[in-house]
Amino acid sequence: MYPVSELIKNLADQHGRNRHNLLPILQGVVEQEKYLSEYSMIEIARELDLPASEVFGTATFYSFLEYKKMGKYIIRVCKTITCSMKGKNQILLAIEDMLKIDVGETTPDGVFSLLQTNCLGFCHKAPAMLVNNEVYTDLTPEKVHDILNSYLKKQKEGGSHDN
Repeated sequence: MYPVSELIKNLADQHGRNRHNLLPILQGVVEQEKYLSEYSMIEIARELDLPASEVFGTATFYSFLEYKKMGKYIIRVCKTITCSMKGKNQILLAIEDMLKIDVGETTPDGVFSLLQTNCLGFCHKAPAMLVNNEVYTDLTPEKVHDILNSYLKKQKEGGSHDN
């Protein structure tokens, strides 16, 4: 793993240093660092010769570019009308109750973060959620407990899901 400034330089070498290369560089940093720190956004602005406000504005516009430290597993529950009609609120309550966090929070041990997001593209199998890059559909509170317990078990074993 590179220091952030070296990572950003390598991403800029790979993608280019024009304004239209900003998004892939932001995505590359999130892929490696799991979020965009203030320092990383300033370094990207410096590397691309852009105003820091433009980098920050782009980063905060997209829901999958986190700009605060997140848990190892980021749970994103779909908040569309379809998921809402099919029980999204019960899914959120089950997650919040099990992990003892609210939407927008991270567990004290840094393992889980809970977010809501716009359409995941699985309306036909609502309600849906992502845990990092793994999609889960046709959710029930019981199914959510089983899914999260599998991540907790992996965490205790020192392993990780392929996300």
